[in-house]
Amino acid sequence: IDGVFSAGWSTELCEHLGIRPKYIDTTAVGGCSFEMHVHHALAAIHAGIIEVALISHGENGHSARRIGGGGGNYARGAGTQSPALEMTMAYGLASAPSHYAHAMVRHMHRYGLERRDYAHIAKVTRDWATLNPRAAMHSKEKHPFGGPITVDQVESSRLIAWPLTILHCCMVTDHGGAVLVCSPRVAASARTRPVWVAGAGESMDHGNMLEMPDFTATSAARSANAAYTMAGMGPADMEMAMIYDSFTITAAITAEMLGLARPGEGHLLWKEGHAAPGGRFPINTNGGGLSFTHSGMYGMPLLIEAYRQLSGTAEDGVHGVTGKQTSARTCVVNGTGGSLSTTGTLVLLADD
Repeated sequence: IDGVFSAGWSTELCEHLGIRPKYIDTTAVGGCSFEMHVHHALAAIHAGIIEVALISHGENGHSARRIGGGGGNYARGAGTQSPALEMTMAYGLASAPSHYAHAMVRHMHRYGLERRDYAHIAKVTRDWATLNPRAAMHSKEKHPFGGPITVDQVESSRLIAWPLTILHCCMVTDHGGAVLVCSPRVAASARTRPVWVAGAGESMDHGNMLEMPDFTATSAARSANAAYTMAGMGPADMEMAMIYDSFTITAAITAEMLGLARPGEGHLLWKEGHAAPGGRFPINTNGGGLSFTHSGMYGMPLLIEAYRQLSGTAEDGVHGVTGKQTSARTCVVNGTGGSLSTTGTLVLLADD
């Protein structure tokens, strides 16, 4: 390993692992940081600077709060000292749900939708989680509110920030993970099957949500266009997607920005069953941030699940995972950071 990427203090990670890398990247712009890390690692490898990049992240979003800490903000630069927050916190915009609720209201108004339309995203994503024993919401044995849910249950769950109920929101958990990005030479000698990075892109258009040009559109359109262009492919070539789902509205808007659905119709991928187990276009096959895990920055599990699907290891036989391996050979992965602020998109291909 000669490159280390982490949305925090990569120097501490290197110290603990005993690594002295040639290249260090601590890009920390929210949940899409790790998709951006893949982009940066790709550039460093093609430039001949490194051959093997470790991209790692761990976050105790749940337990840090239980012991009195704030949890998670160390890597996001979004504490109360941020000057931008002076313009929003005074008016009650002090949390992610309050920000994303604005986007959902605007999206509903513009396209004539109801909250129930987005509830299908939570329901279908939970269906995937019930196939994954690793998922926090896999079953009632794992969590009191786990197991299958209905659209009616999503709608009637506790209100958090209108129109978002708690089942429209991601969980707060502890989680960690890592991936390796390496040169083709190294990949040829690896014991595991590689997945190829065909395209990558990143973008942003605001930090504070008050500066967001359009609450119904994100920079994912630009980062996706860059990734598709690099890959020489387009949305029609994708067979599966891993989409950041901090809230149901995040997933709906992102699907539209990735070109997987027309504006105002992203939710139909879930509502019509296309994204569900057995559907023509699987999305978030691990259970997503809504039902698998979400420690604060969810971009790492997106990468890991995309790798598992495209390498044929989504059912490893170790944790009793059955029924969630798809036949997809291409996947678009998109991470979102901040308040729909930053995005990173990848096009990944199976090793055929």
